[in-house]
Amino acid sequence: MPIPITIADDSALSRKTIQRALPPGWDVVVHEAKNGKEAIVAVESGLAEVLFLDLQMPEMDGYQVLSHIKEHHEKAVVIVISADIQPEAQAMVSALGAFRFLKKPLDGQLLAATLKELGLI
Repeated sequence: MPIPITIADDSALSRKTIQRALPPGWDVVVHEAKNGKEAIVAVESGLAEVLFLDLQMPEMDGYQVLSHIKEHHEKAVVIVISADIQPEAQAMVSALGAFRFLKKPLDGQLLAATLKELGLI
């Protein structure tokens, strides 16, 4: 049974880049969110067992999405993918419950290793 995943990023190019970096043959159904509100709807609708989340988005940023997921005890494994690699940002997303922080541009091998660590591939 395919795993529902959502890629939340306001950049269409970034969403496609993440999608192309997914391991070949990984049985998933990919959904996209262009902002934080759409990401939350995806999580609440069961479309994001795994959520790939950018931090800088309109309407709600990644920090607000993580806070909402944590506050409402939503079930989603969150992997933040962001160009904001400051230690403070990494510490904050970790405190808010993100599983991992990966930097842009995304390294496909690091992504695959993260998914293997989670037991998803």
